[in-house]
Amino acid sequence: MSGRPDAAQRDAEHKLEIRKRMREIEQSILMRAPEHDLEPSLDRVAAVMDLLGDPQHAFSVIHVTGTNGKTSTTRMIERMLREMGLSTGRFTSPHLHNIRERIALNGDPIDAERFIASYEDVLPFIEMVDASSAADGGPQMTYFEVLVAIAFAAFADAPIDVAVVEVGMGGSWDATNVVNAKVAVVTPIALDHERFLGPSVEGIATEKGGIFKAGALVVSAVQEPEVAEILIALAQGVGTTPAFEGNQFGILRREVAVGGQQLAIRGLGGVYDDIFLPLHGPHQGHNAALALAAVEAFVGGGEHRLDVDVIRAGLAGATSPGRLEVVRRSPTVLVDAAHNPAGALALRAALEDSFNFAKIVGVVAILEDKNASMMLEILEPVLDDIVVSRTTSPRAIDPETLGQLAIEIYGENRVTVVDNLPDALDLAAQIADEGGFGGGVLATGSITTAAEIRMLLGVTDG
Repeated sequence: MSGRPDAAQRDAEHKLEIRKRMREIEQSILMRAPEHDLEPSLDRVAAVMDLLGDPQHAFSVIHVTGTNGKTSTTRMIERMLREMGLSTGRFTSPHLHNIRERIALNGDPIDAERFIASYEDVLPFIEMVDASSAADGGPQMTYFEVLVAIAFAAFADAPIDVAVVEVGMGGSWDATNVVNAKVAVVTPIALDHERFLGPSVEGIATEKGGIFKAGALVVSAVQEPEVAEILIALAQGVGTTPAFEGNQFGILRREVAVGGQQLAIRGLGGVYDDIFLPLHGPHQGHNAALALAAVEAFVGGGEHRLDVDVIRAGLAGATSPGRLEVVRRSPTVLVDAAHNPAGALALRAALEDSFNFAKIVGVVAILEDKNASMMLEILEPVLDDIVVSRTTSPRAIDPETLGQLAIEIYGENRVTVVDNLPDALDLAAQIADEGGFGGGVLATGSITTAAEIRMLLGVTDG
C-alpha cells in the first residue's frame, strides 16, 4: 500500500477545510457592526465597488424596497425570471439559518467554495477602505456592507443576466443602492426601524424612494395616500411615473385553494388567469401581483403580455420560507416572520382567510426594538392561548416583561410565560392538542423566532 489518502478521504478533508474556512469568515464578518446598528452612508461600499471595477454594473438589476413583503416579492420575481430562461442572482436579508442563503445563484444559495472565493476577492479592497475610513476617524465597513460587496462580486463572476436585490433597510443610503436598477419595486410602506428611518411614514417613504434612478421604471404596491404622493414626486424627479397596484395592475379574482391560492391578475401588459400560488394569505396574492408587474416592466417595459404558461410555472414554483409556513403536522405548526404591526396585521388576515383551526396557540417571541404591545393586540383575536418566550437573540425582550404586556391584553388565563423556545413549543403543542382534533400552533414575533422553531423541528432549508 502506498499510504496515500484515497479519493474519498481527500474529498472529506477538503470539505472539512471548506467548513473551517467558512466558520472563520463568518466569525470575521460577525465582528463588524451588526445589521441593527448601522452606519448610514454609501461611501464605504461605493469605494469598494470602485476598487473592484464596479461589478454591480455587470448585470441588470431589479431593486426591491418597502417595509413588509420584500423577501417574498423578491423571490417571486426571481423565480419568474428564471422560468423565462434568464440566469439570475438573488440577494435577500436577513437569513434564516445560513449566511449563504442571502446570495442565491439561479435559485440556489451560493455554495461555500464560491462564497469563500468571492470573499477573498473583495477582502483586500475592504481592508483598504477600512483603513482609509479609520484614518478619517470613521467606522469600518459593516456586516451588511461586506455581504453586499461579496454578493455583487459573486454575481459578476458567475456571470448572471439579472439580479433581484432586496434592500436591507431604507433605500437611499442602504448599501445595495450602489446599483443602477432598471426596475424599482416598492412593497407596502409602514412604520418600522424608526430609530434609523424616522417616526413618520412620509419620512420612511422618502428614504425608500431613494432607490429610484433616472430611466428606471417604478412599480408599487397599494400605499397610503401620503406615501403615494411622495413616491410619485420622487419618481417624477428622475423622469418616470410609477405604476400602482389598484390603478395600473392588480388582482382581479382570488380564491383560497388547497396549499395556497388561485389568482387572476391584471398585469401592466395583459390579464393572467388560472395562476396558482403555493403561499397563504391575501398579502401574498398582492405580492404576486406586484412581482408580476415588476417582471413585465423588466422584460418589455410593461407594454406587452408575457407568456401566461411561463408566469404560471414561475409563481407555482415560488417559495418563501418562514412566511406563514407549515413546518409540522399533528398538531399543525406554522411559523411566520412577522416582526412589526403591519406584518402582524397581514398575518392575522391570512390566518382568518386561509386556515380553520379549532384552536390556535401562539408561541410569541419579539425583539426589544419592536412595538410588542401593538403586535400582541393585533394577534389577540386569532389566538386562543399564547405562550410567551424568547429566542437566543441578545435583542429579545425578556419573557417576563413580554408576559406582563400579554396579560394586559389577553388576561392571565390565556397567557403562559416560558423562558426558552424549545419548552415553549412543547407546551404550545400540548395545549393545542387538548382542544382535540384540529388544533394548531403559530410561532411568530421575529425572523429569529421563525428560524429557531424551524430548526427545532428539523427544517433548515432557506
